[in-house]
Amino acid sequence: MTTLGTPLARGRCWLREHPLAFDGALALAVLVCMVAGSFVDRHGGPHGGPDFGGRTPGAISVLLMLVGAAALVLRRRNPLGVLLCTGAVTLVEHIAEDPPAPVAMSAVVALYTVASRTDRPTTWRVGLLTMTVLTGTAMLSGSAPWYSQENLGVFAWTGMAAAAGDAVRSRRAFVDAIRERAERAERTREEEARRRVAEERLRIARDLHDVVAHHIALVNVQAGVAAHVMDKRPDQAKEALAHVREASRSALDELRATVGLLRQSGDPEAPTEPAPGLAVLDELLATFRNAGLPVQLARTDQDTALPAAVDLAAYRIIQEALTNVRKHAGPDATAEVSVVRVGRTLEVTVLDNGVPAPSAEESGGHGLLGMRERATALGGSLTAAPRYGGGFRVHAILPLTATTGEAT
Repeated sequence: MTTLGTPLARGRCWLREHPLAFDGALALAVLVCMVAGSFVDRHGGPHGGPDFGGRTPGAISVLLMLVGAAALVLRRRNPLGVLLCTGAVTLVEHIAEDPPAPVAMSAVVALYTVASRTDRPTTWRVGLLTMTVLTGTAMLSGSAPWYSQENLGVFAWTGMAAAAGDAVRSRRAFVDAIRERAERAERTREEEARRRVAEERLRIARDLHDVVAHHIALVNVQAGVAAHVMDKRPDQAKEALAHVREASRSALDELRATVGLLRQSGDPEAPTEPAPGLAVLDELLATFRNAGLPVQLARTDQDTALPAAVDLAAYRIIQEALTNVRKHAGPDATAEVSVVRVGRTLEVTVLDNGVPAPSAEESGGHGLLGMRERATALGGSLTAAPRYGGGFRVHAILPLTATTGEAT
């Protein structure tokens, strides 16, 4: 099977790549069939049967057969033109010769080509016109009765050629549509995979930014305090260094947990710690108070079970907003944090009375952009703008509905 199939497959591929050679071979085969049929006397044999060699085609018939067969070589380039040419030589043959040579074979092949390469309305119009003209001419021009087998054969062969060509065209269109849908589905899967990868990278980048920016800011502040009071108040310097060590350890733990998300499911030592949320908000605020930023908290959500995505987003927004206050609002700034559930939403607000924080474009950072992206990803919104009279305000509205993908 393999030995026989390989040459056949190669032959099909070669013919597909060289359509003109295939059409030339087809034209030669049609010419041989027409010439062989022109020597057959359909009723000259014993008992009225066919007699091969009972008649000889005339010079006009041979010329018309050559013209009709030669036209088929160009059937793909100009189907309608080839049909017109083969139909014309068929009409001439029926009018000039009695009985005619089977020149109509070339017109049948040409009609099939038109039907397989055009639309259905064109096939109907051209097919009906071809059948009517050729069959009518055969019935009116010959000496045989109009209902003879030869005349009805012209009608039957032209009709089958048009039907077969239309069926081939429909099947080709169906296969092309299936192939296109498969390719489009494949492209859609690839695009969806790329989109999910980009979203995951963005989410991990936000987490890394929040963790690093928060803890490094605290380390920087506490290290500055320790350096400032090292000589005069060593006890306070030791306390500041302890906070530096604690903040560093927390940063390493959160970085380890975040990087652990990149591990494959079979990798060892995958992190099992839950993501931070509002349950540890007091500990987060304590780190800022230890860094010298007075923070007041007002919340009404202690008894509320929040979706995990909303819980994490609220925590990260407060963390980043307070980090910006500590970095940009000045040494005398104070902050207020409120977490309130209003209907089906959770509202998070961070206020300060210091110097307004620069925008993301001005600071070159991604803090405000990251907070806004977190809120938008949950179907919520976030506004960040200077307050009237000084300070800055960050306000996030996070929906608790099914948009988060969690139950409330």
